[in-house]
Order: sequence, then C-alpha cells, then structure tokens
Amino acid sequence: MPDLFLAMMKEEWRMHSTIFGSLGFALFPAVVAVFAFLGSLTLPLFADVLPYDAVALLAHILFLLMGVMVGSFGLMGREFMNRRFGQASLVAYASRSLPVSERRIFGAFLVKDTVYYILLYVLPFAAGFAAATPFIGLEPGLGLLAFVSLALAFLFGLSVVCFLSTLYARSVALLAGTAAVLAVLALTVFQLGAITVSAVLPPYAFFLDPKVEPLAISLLLVLVPAAISVLFVTVDYPDRTKRFANSLDPLAERLRALGSAHFIAKDALDLLRSEGGAGKVIFSFLFPLGLVWVCLRVLIRFIPGIDPLVVFSALLGVISATIYNWLTEFDSFTSYAFLPVEVSEVIDAKLKSYGVANLLPLAVLVLAAATSGGAGTFFPALAAFASVSAYTLAVTVYLTGLHPNVMLYHASVFLRYLLAISPALLLSRGRTKWQAWEMPGY
Repeated sequence: MPDLFLAMMKEEWRMHSTIFGSLGFALFPAVVAVFAFLGSLTLPLFADVLPYDAVALLAHILFLLMGVMVGSFGLMGREFMNRRFGQASLVAYASRSLPVSERRIFGAFLVKDTVYYILLYVLPFAAGFAAATPFIGLEPGLGLLAFVSLALAFLFGLSVVCFLSTLYARSVALLAGTAAVLAVLALTVFQLGAITVSAVLPPYAFFLDPKVEPLAISLLLVLVPAAISVLFVTVDYPDRTKRFANSLDPLAERLRALGSAHFIAKDALDLLRSEGGAGKVIFSFLFPLGLVWVCLRVLIRFIPGIDPLVVFSALLGVISATIYNWLTEFDSFTSYAFLPVEVSEVIDAKLKSYGVANLLPLAVLVLAAATSGGAGTFFPALAAFASVSAYTLAVTVYLTGLHPNVMLYHASVFLRYLLAISPALLLSRGRTKWQAWEMPGY
C-alpha cells in the first residue's frame, strides 16, 4: 500500500505540473493561504452583520462541497480516464495488468485524494486563518482546530459522494433507491424540526465545541461510507458497444434560431451520451444545491432577518457557473484543429450552450421560491442569480478560455480569478462610508 500511495501521489503531481509547470502549480497553496489570511483580517469589519459562527459555518459548507466535487471520481471515472488522459496509463487501472486488487487500488486512491487535497486546500486555508488570529483577537489555537474540522468536512463530502458513486457504478437503480430513502429521511427530519447544526454538519459542531461526541460522529460519517466504497468498488468499466441514431442534424435544425446550432447540438449530445448521461449532470448539480439549501435553513438562525431565497439565488449563480466547466470538461479541442473554426466561435457556442443549460438552475430557483413561500422576493432573487452567474462566467471565460477545469489550478490564474471577484470586499468600505453619511433634510 505505501508504494502504491507514493506512486499515485507522484502521478497526481506530474499531471498537474506538466500542465502548468512545477512552479505555477506549487504556488497554488500559497495563493490559498494568502487569501485566507486577507479574508480573515476582514472578519471584524463584518462581525455585527455576519457573526464568526456564521462565517465558520460557511467555511465548512465550502469544504464540504469541495469534498463532494473531489469524490465524484467513481461517477465519471471511465470518461475521465478515456477522454482526457486516454494517452496515459494511470495507476488506477493497474488491476487490469498487474496482480493488484481493485479494493487495494481504490483504498490507496482515497488515501491519496485525502492527503493530496488536504495539502492543496485545507492546510493552506487553515494556515492563513491561523496567521491572522493574532490580528483579529482570536486564539491562535483556533487555527489547528479549524484545520481538523475543515478536513473532516472535506472528507465527509468526499466519502459520501464516493459511496453514492460506487452505488452508481454497481447499479443506477440502487443509487436511485438509496437517494430516495435519504431524501425521505431528510424531509422527515426537517418536518419534525429536528435539523440542527450537529445533525447537518458534525465537523462544524466540533469546531464550535471540540468534544468527543461530535468528533466521533464526524469520523463515523467519514469512515463508514469510505469503507463501504472500498469494499464494493469497481474500477473495471465493461466495454459496451453503443449505437445511436444520427441526431446531430435534426437537433441542430431545431436549435438553428440560436446560431452556432451544430456546436450547441454537439454539446447537448455529449452530455446526454456521456457515462451516466444527463443523470450525472443533475446529480452533481442538485446534490450540492440540496446541501446548500439545508445549511441555509440552519444559517438563518444565526442571522435573523435575511431572506434565504435571495442568499440561495446568489449561491446558485456561483454554482451554476460551473456548467461551463461541464461543457468543456471532456471535449478534446484538438479535433477542431483541421476545421475552419476559430477559438472565438467555439467559445461563443459554449456560452449559448451555457444559456440553454441554465434553464436547469432557473427551474431550481422557481421550485425553491414555490416551496419556501418566497414568491414575494422571487424577482430580486432572480436578478441576483442572473447577475452573479453572468459575472462569474465572464471571469471564468476571460481567464481560462476553453480550459477552466485545468487552468484554475495555475497559481497565477487562480490569483487573478480571486482578485477579479474580490470587489465584494469593497462592501466593508461602503458600509464605513455610508455609516458616516448624514441624510440631508428637506
């Protein structure tokens, strides 16, 4: 196992450093640490509006969602291997040619992902926060506590999605049944009013009150799904011959009014015919949104008076911007090299595909408004969703072009990305300015 783990760590580093260069990728954690430090310094400015407990909850939600994204390997493993790194012989496929069991490989893979991404994200974030604690009047020991609790939140998301994606690899019906049972249980608990911070996010409860009970619950929620995933994992995706009718031209004809019809039709067919089809996209989109909605219902207890629908719509706009990543994730742009097609044409087509795909988050927003009694604030929420989504998309396209899934791991690109969305920090100056403004009399 140690040899396999080290081989996977080297493989992960070589893939990233080959794309960005060793220095560009090595500086990525430093960028995370610097922005965590600067962000922590602003906490006192917002303390009267956003208490520290609420900020900590948002941080734990962020790392939970990050674990969800990392844990989706089992859900898209076949395509990720064949379509992006088809020219490479990855260690994760060693069971096909070497006397190494799938369980051993997947166990090492989970450990590698745990260590690798904790070093990449969690440790730098906690280090930046710890460095800021002396300047904002917090105990330096909170940095270590934050590292442990955020790592648990990340691992919680990773292990749960690994478990669900393992079920998917075994049987789509099994995944659907399990998801239905979990949804019914969550709805029942919500109706009974039994949703608490400890129930929703035990790592966060451990951060607030570092006792044995929330730590034990957090470890169980990490270890049990991970153990089940390792026991029942399958890395061998059977080869199946798939045949489809020629749908490109008929679909492009129906989309002709949008322009770039064949490009949009190709994107739609890629999503529908990819492993898991549209279900994969819906699962990877709706599951994080469900977590966000539940956590928001908890968050409003800390900040009474906020409208959860408007806050949800802003977060929905950020998450929906990742649809652009889906549209470019597995596309091989070398296939356009021999065609009379410019990069700008492909980007324009991706943006139009993004607009069509955005009907899904729009439907989610309508459903959230209808079920939460927030119809009165629907239009402000819609405006927040549209503006946040458009701005985040514009920044992503400008900085990463057709390669957002890899370019955002380059330290320089990631730094510029964070700086581009940092105007939100001007809120603190705005509050200070208008606090001192005297209302003129009439």
